Amino acid sequence: MSDDVVAARAVAEEKSAFSHPPVDPDATAAYGDHPDQVIDFYAPKRDAGPGGAAPLVVVLHGGAWRAPYDRRHITPFADYLARRGFAVANVEYRRGPEGADGTPPVAGRWPDTFDDVAAALDALPALVRRTLPGADPRRTVLTGHSAGGHLALWAAARHVLPADAPWRTTGAAPLRGVVALAPIADLAVAEKLDVCGGASRQLLGGDELFAERQPYADPALLLPTGIATTLVQGRTDLVVPQAVAEAYADAAAKSGEVVGVTLLEDVGHFPLIDPVADACAVVAEEIAQLAW
Repeated sequence: MSDDVVAARAVAEEKSAFSHPPVDPDATAAYGDHPDQVIDFYAPKRDAGPGGAAPLVVVLHGGAWRAPYDRRHITPFADYLARRGFAVANVEYRRGPEGADGTPPVAGRWPDTFDDVAAALDALPALVRRTLPGADPRRTVLTGHSAGGHLALWAAARHVLPADAPWRTTGAAPLRGVVALAPIADLAVAEKLDVCGGASRQLLGGDELFAERQPYADPALLLPTGIATTLVQGRTDLVVPQAVAEAYADAAAKSGEVVGVTLLEDVGHFPLIDPVADACAVVAEEIAQLAW
């Protein structure tokens, strides 16, 4: 397939993914005082089956950790999962500041982006019990797309963070697993490939701080986790290339851990969260394999 065909299809895929109107949640709860420290909850839209309680899917949206991309763009995906019988928690978090004087927005805030994801996950069990009584937090799967895939992998690895990391936990998160969608899973490889215009470098505070902060933020350095993990990746992804996911899987293997990698032919970056795309059904099935 020619580069022009792949590029044209990528444009069409992005247009389709962003064509769906946002879907309002059933409830919203705060996990902090900042306006971005909120979680939207979607109740399952069909019977949970045996046992009565629905598995919980925690969603972390992408957008290169940059301000223009908030949780609203992934609400159709959250609703799609709810219609398939999952309870869903769509997490918002602080992203980089808007660009000044016409400059592009910066990717991420250090340490705020990480503070928020850690705080949201810590607050989630109590919020779920209060807000989604039909959900079973004992069957939680963490998923995220692109930059959100990075955050999902990072959140699942907090127990193996360096000892002085403020987000470190004493034990592994009680997760059934992680399904990371086209994740920025290896920050060093992402930087070499200039993924999202140097977003990984910006997330860690620039060239001077990248190496210092990488051990605290790079999922590829936080292995093994002991948590079942699957990466779903389109082979023709022009935003986060397949090589990034493969680098993470290779790092996991070297640590003695097996990470599943589901590669989808003729699929780019955005069909993974597009409810009308076949790839989205594959994602839901990967989540179900861990959750049920």
